[in-house]
Amino acid sequence: MSGHSKWSKVKHKKAVTDAKKSREFSKLVRLIKAEARQTGGDINSPKLKAVVEKAKAVNMPKDNIERAVRSATDTSGESYDAATYEAYGPGGAAMIIEILTDNRNRAAAEIKHIFSKRGLAIASPGAASWVFSKDERGEWRPKQTLTLNNPDRTSLNELIEELENNDDVQNVFTNAA
Repeated sequence: MSGHSKWSKVKHKKAVTDAKKSREFSKLVRLIKAEARQTGGDINSPKLKAVVEKAKAVNMPKDNIERAVRSATDTSGESYDAATYEAYGPGGAAMIIEILTDNRNRAAAEIKHIFSKRGLAIASPGAASWVFSKDERGEWRPKQTLTLNNPDRTSLNELIEELENNDDVQNVFTNAA
């Protein structure tokens, strides 16, 4: 039987998992670089330590973490800017999108494009953040939740998945239950 081999199936599954891991690693490297630049490369700072622990939790190699910290402390390296966008998604769910990018204009255009494809728009600063509060780890937690019907929930999940597939997007928070 030609064309049937176990290796070809394994190869395709491995390619998919490797692509997901690569995308996650690149987001974490970007986050490590930003925190290392802010702390001057001090591994003992709480913020950088938390990001390194997050990277270790997804089995990122120690060499990659150290290389990211080293390259962030070099003055010739690229710099990353953090930005937060607020929006309302399907069913009126409030959303906060945190990005870390080397080009704010490109990232903003990509985020706006993702929303405009669905007939949605980015809200002005403060329009959705009133629904959230920051916890001690700096993550957004909803003060009140919103229950969505099935079509809106499905549409919101698709929107969040597309946002998270963008390399610049670090976190997406929503108040949907």
